[in-house]
Amino acid sequence: MSERCTHTDQIRKVTPSADGCEDCLKVGDDWVHLRLCQTCGHVGCCDSSKNRHASKHYHKTKHPIIKSFQPGEDWMWCFADEMVVG
Repeated sequence: MSERCTHTDQIRKVTPSADGCEDCLKVGDDWVHLRLCQTCGHVGCCDSSKNRHASKHYHKTKHPIIKSFQPGEDWMWCFADEMVVG
């Protein structure tokens, strides 16, 4: 693992795909916290949620960086480098 995230070049100005977890909303499920993909804008639920849609989105697309989509939170995480970005 590197000391700095090596994927910050993939951060884009994105528009959130939904006001909640896009995939949970489709199936009528709930979530704990939300994460916003910084490559495409997919909104997925966190790993504390039973469906873990943000992680599933990473494994499917390889979009590495998510940002908390919770009010008042301003942190990012890189799945590929397994580290906080910033």
